[in-house]
Amino acid sequence: MTPEAAAAAGHSVIFGIDPLWLSTILLIVSYTVLLSEKFDRTVVALIGAGLVIITGVISQEQAIEAIDFNTIALLTGMMIIVAITRTSGVFEFVAIWSAKKVNANPVGILIVLSVVTAVFSAFLDNLTTVLLVVPIALLIVEKLEVSPYPFLFSQILASNIGGTATLIGDPPNILIGSATGLTFMQFLTNLGPLVVVLIVIMVVVFKLLWGKGLMASEAARQGIMRFREAETITDKRLLVISLTVLALVIAGFIVGEQYHIQPGTTAMFGAAVLVLATTFGASSHEQGEHLHHALIEVEWAALLFFIGLFIIVAGVEHAGLLNILGDQLIEFTGGDPARTAYATLWLSAVVSAAVDNIPFVATMIPLVESMETALGGPAQLEPVWWALALGACLGGNGSLVGAAANVMVSGLAGRAGHPISFAKFMRIGLPLMLGTVAIANVYMWLRYF
Repeated sequence: MTPEAAAAAGHSVIFGIDPLWLSTILLIVSYTVLLSEKFDRTVVALIGAGLVIITGVISQEQAIEAIDFNTIALLTGMMIIVAITRTSGVFEFVAIWSAKKVNANPVGILIVLSVVTAVFSAFLDNLTTVLLVVPIALLIVEKLEVSPYPFLFSQILASNIGGTATLIGDPPNILIGSATGLTFMQFLTNLGPLVVVLIVIMVVVFKLLWGKGLMASEAARQGIMRFREAETITDKRLLVISLTVLALVIAGFIVGEQYHIQPGTTAMFGAAVLVLATTFGASSHEQGEHLHHALIEVEWAALLFFIGLFIIVAGVEHAGLLNILGDQLIEFTGGDPARTAYATLWLSAVVSAAVDNIPFVATMIPLVESMETALGGPAQLEPVWWALALGACLGGNGSLVGAAANVMVSGLAGRAGHPISFAKFMRIGLPLMLGTVAIANVYMWLRYF
């Protein structure tokens, strides 16, 4: 896109600078500042997006078109549903019930909570899941008087592995699914089998790593056994309604695929139905208050962060940078679909370990789209999409900044007086990440090539 082309489109690039260079500089500077973690990431993304428009790289109309409202709607709807469901106490019930089923044995609790987190992460989303489970894990750790770090590390690792399985499990998958039209069932059937294998391996690794070091006194274990999980259910009517709506929404993701109903529509409709069902018969003022409390729980900063990223990436996409990079990747792999998929898998994993996987995937999506013709069409490109999803989700385990869930757990741990060292986590996370990606590489070879 030359300055003349930009002007013809109804806007001009500032000072006549080449849009390719300008958009690339804005992208690099934005990502560098994000990586520094010295400023709020939402503010950085919105400033970067604003500069892309103000400098004339793209117009405001093009920026609005670049925002993936299906992704925004899907995240918003699920956040509202989970926020309302959480007030019933069901998540605390599951965690305490699980701990008591293994007789409050620390290793057993570690493994059970890891599996619970992995499963919840697949069908809610991993960011929400760790927000729900980690405080409970910290409470149990305090009662058992054992080190919290195995529990904190396992929560990060399990959430990223479990979230890989479905369309709604991890933000990178939501982005990929919305951009490509890949369905809930396609994600589940293509990535789910691998995730089951990885969870089994994860449990074995956790037992080997921490099995001998986690010991609790009999008195401490009895303290956990005295917890009454039934008391955590604060509203049985709300519990029934919430779980019913959540089940119907997940079913809607599957059935809606046949009728071309986007997941964002299903999630927002489910959220509205849940608000209506839980406030039916109340006064309009009480209904408004209930909705207000639900909306407070929505991570608006995260949604605005996504919007900023969509616009920043649109800048380099319109300027042609992603086409250039796509051509370079095709040249490197010789246009072979298998080599391209493997390269995408490992590139995604390594980069996602170094930076937040959300902005990386937002950048990679149009780049992968640009390779469709060179690879021979949509069928040949599909394994590359699975490679991107696997690399980004599993790669998030490589470091403490690799995924939003990691940052969330780190923040919760720090507030509880258990700060997580970047290097300490990396010593566990990076080798496990490389191992899971290697297994994913074998899985892709067996299944697709």
